[in-house]
Amino acid sequence: MSHAADTEDAATRRAAVVDQIRADTGIDEAMIGRLVDGFYERVRGDQLIGPVFHERIDDWGPHLEQMKLFWSSVALMSGAYHGRPMPKHLPLPVDARHFDRWLELFETTARELCPPVAADHFIERARRIAESLELGIAGANGVLLRKGERYVQSQDAWTPPS
Repeated sequence: MSHAADTEDAATRRAAVVDQIRADTGIDEAMIGRLVDGFYERVRGDQLIGPVFHERIDDWGPHLEQMKLFWSSVALMSGAYHGRPMPKHLPLPVDARHFDRWLELFETTARELCPPVAADHFIERARRIAESLELGIAGANGVLLRKGERYVQSQDAWTPPS
């Protein structure tokens, strides 16, 4: 089989997977857009994680568009996002408390804006993402977490922006 045929076959398989997830969950780009917009509206007003974002994002439009592509790839397996989230998160002054808050806001938003099956689908993936990023950030800070352990930075190590 030629490379072109392999590529076409992979694209056909991906489209079938996306279609099946859409059928099973009801998730589409419009729902992803509502979820991302609603979630980041809450993030921007949050006292714990809002400042982390505000210090790094001046123009929310491009960030929201990237997040919509990211969630399309995560939720639908669409392949729309081509970035590398881990390197962007490693230098952030965040720990378990921030990931817990991120998940709390995300889960609340998903439950309010999405049908239950879709919300469950999004939330399951958000939990995996948060765990992965927390493990990566801990490791980048020289902390090797064992199963079930959480990464909490010393209060002396940094001070959240006020």
